[in-house]
Parts: sequence; C-alpha cells; structure tokens
Amino acid sequence: MTEWERWVHEAPPLRGTLERDAAAAAPYYARGEELAHRLPRKPWRTAEEQSTADRIHGRLRAFREEFLRHHAEAVYDALTEGMRRFVRVEDLVYAAAELYPGLVPTRAQVQAERALLQKDKDGVEIDQGIFLSHVLARPRPGAHLVHAMLRPKPESLGRLEAFARTGQADLGSARVERRGACAQVEIRNTRFLNAEDDAATAALETAVDLALLDPAVEVCVLRGAPVDHPRYAGRRIFQAGINLTHLYQGKISFVEFFMVRELGFASKMYRGLAGDDFAPGEPERTAEKPWIAAVEAFAIGGGCQLLLVMDRVLAEDGSYFNLPARKEGIIPGCANLRLPRVVGDRIARQGILFDRKFPAASPEGRMICDEVVPSGEMDAAIEAAVAQLTGSGVVSAAGNRKALRVGQEPIDTFRAYMATYAREQALCHYSPALIRNLEANWNAHQRRG
Repeated sequence: MTEWERWVHEAPPLRGTLERDAAAAAPYYARGEELAHRLPRKPWRTAEEQSTADRIHGRLRAFREEFLRHHAEAVYDALTEGMRRFVRVEDLVYAAAELYPGLVPTRAQVQAERALLQKDKDGVEIDQGIFLSHVLARPRPGAHLVHAMLRPKPESLGRLEAFARTGQADLGSARVERRGACAQVEIRNTRFLNAEDDAATAALETAVDLALLDPAVEVCVLRGAPVDHPRYAGRRIFQAGINLTHLYQGKISFVEFFMVRELGFASKMYRGLAGDDFAPGEPERTAEKPWIAAVEAFAIGGGCQLLLVMDRVLAEDGSYFNLPARKEGIIPGCANLRLPRVVGDRIARQGILFDRKFPAASPEGRMICDEVVPSGEMDAAIEAAVAQLTGSGVVSAAGNRKALRVGQEPIDTFRAYMATYAREQALCHYSPALIRNLEANWNAHQRRG
C-alpha cells in the first residue's frame, strides 16, 4: 500500500461538534496537501503522477464535502457571528480558510495558482465552489449570503458623495454618468470589445451601486463604450462576454469573477440594493430602479445574460445576441434559469447547448429585445424610453418590476440555483474540456493578454 493510500484510510470520523471535527480534520487536510506537494508541478507530471494527484485531490474534496454536510450552517454562523455580520462572498471564503485550516484554500494558495495558465493549475478554487455550494444550498445561511451580496460595496459608499456632487465617476473599466434623471453605466473594457474580467466586473458593480444609491437618478441605462479593436474602432459595442484570453491565461477568478458577478453586479441590476435588515420570509424590500440596455453590434455570452434582467432592451438593427457556452466550456451565468422564461425551453436549449444565434430582428430575437433601433438612432431611442418610464412615475415602475420578479424568480429560487451553479461552474472552470474548447474555438494559445 502506498503512502497516499494509507493516508486515505486514516480519515478521522466526523460525528462530533464543529470544533471537535474541525480540530480532527485540519491535520488530515494538511497531510493530504503535503502528499500532493511532493509531486512535480502539473506540467511536468507523468500520467501516473497526475493520476495520483487527481486521487489525492479527489479524496480531499470528498472529505471536505462530508465535513460540510455536517457543519456548513455552523461554519457560516461562526464566520458571520450568528448572521449578525454581512460578509461578501470574496471575503467569506478567505475568512473560512483562516478559521478552519484546510477547508478551503488560503489567499496565498489561490494567488500562487493565479500566476499559472489555466491548464497548469490543480484547481484549488474548486474547493471554494464546494464550500459556497453547501452554504447556498441551506436556506438560512444561503439567503443571508444573497442578502449580503445585495448590499452596497464599501467602495461605492465612499464614492457616493463625489458622484452625487459631480454626476460622474470614472472607474476604469466602467463609467457612470448622471444625465438628468437617468444614470448611464458604460462598459469600458475597450481593448477587449468590452468583455468582462475580474477588474471590469468589480468596476461595473461599483457603477451599478452608485446609480442605484443616487436619489437624483430614477432610471438606469447600460451601454457599451466605443472600442479600440481595429475591426470596430470607434464604434460602440455592447459586450463580448467573458474575456476568453484572460480565461485561458488563468486570470479569471472563480469567486471574484463568477460568483461576485452573479451574486453582486448582475443581481443588483435585477433585484436592487438591500439594506441592513435581513428578514427572511418577509416580502422583498430592496431599493431598485428600472434598467434599459442599449445593444449595439452584439451582446455575446455575459452580455446576452445581462439582457435577461433588463426592463427594456433596445437593439441596433443588425445586432445579435448569443450564448456560446458550448464553445467556451462554462455555464452562462443565470441564463439557464432565465432564458427559458423569455424564449421557451426548446429555444433556450438551442441557444445554450447548440450555440444558436439570435439576430435582433428575428422572431426569437424580438423575444429578447423590445425595440429594434435603426443605425444611428440609439441616443434618441434611449431618450424616448427614459421619458416613457419617468413620465408614468418610477415608484410604480419599481413596484411592478418587483412584483413581476417575485412571481418569476423569488430569492429562494435564485439561491437554490446559485448552490448548483457554484459547484458546477467551479468544475467547468477547471475541466480539461475548457482548455480544448478555447484552443479549438478561440485560438487562445496564440493570443496575448
């Protein structure tokens, strides 16, 4: 019997309190990690060594799963002082690593892998996905975490006074500007066709916070900035989805991108901002505003996902929407939850599983967008849509969108979806199929970040 096989049989029983089981589990985690670290780095392993590494990591994950089945809710209570504190998801995973060594990777472990190409990583972030999946799967802590992610970021609160005074905030990969009663949030990752990555997602969430927090703003607009790409130079592009070059190069984070995007940035546009009062079981009391999307050229992947949370979608004539999840090897955010409501189950499966494109002017495209706008007339179309919303009173608009949402996607439905998403997206993020897809469909190995 090999050393790692003996280690497998040394797993302690998990039948005690959280403190007792955590104390017993920590040395078992540490021993498994030590055995894994004795192997060469992934690019230089033999097939046999890679098989051993996979078995060690698999056993570690199975043991963490067992621990979380017993203690996920108690762990969350400990990290949030009995749910008296709201902790954002990107802070929660690292707080868990400190309080319960070995349960999830430390910040240093994640940063060490962040320097590697995606194909050269062992995937320590998978354990973050397993942890978050267990938290979200339990109604009480899961709902509390969803609420925590709907609260304004501290950075946003720090910028609010200046934004209220000047009416604008330049956040690098995003910009927000108040124009009368409207706030226009602009996606500005212009080198990459306004694609999303870690920095862009963080900037966009701050921009959304500011638009929702400013009492002078009644309606919000999401639009892409003019881009630098030679093929589209100077033209507005709505959004090109996830930055696939960064994904291949290992620069896309599991928590800071995938989880923060769905629980924070996109969810805030859909649900609005939450306050200090966490009251599960009571009606939603988020502060929200109507959102309009202005699609020019295309809304690919994540861009298409964002259209599904909008109250009105304006699309330039000749533009299109698609969800190339099959070619990327990942889950397209919450599109699996929301697209079937918009276009029906069969067409949604064609879009997600078979890369069906939706031209804006097609019958299916018109299920996703509300108005096809002639080229050069988008500014006027935005003004008209804003006037229509503000003219009838935004209080009723916010109330009606909330009532529509509660009937279609109550928070508990979203929470349960995100529990599945956390696990499955983490596994997809580190699947060999993802690398093959990016190399075959994107020539990712030849592109420069």
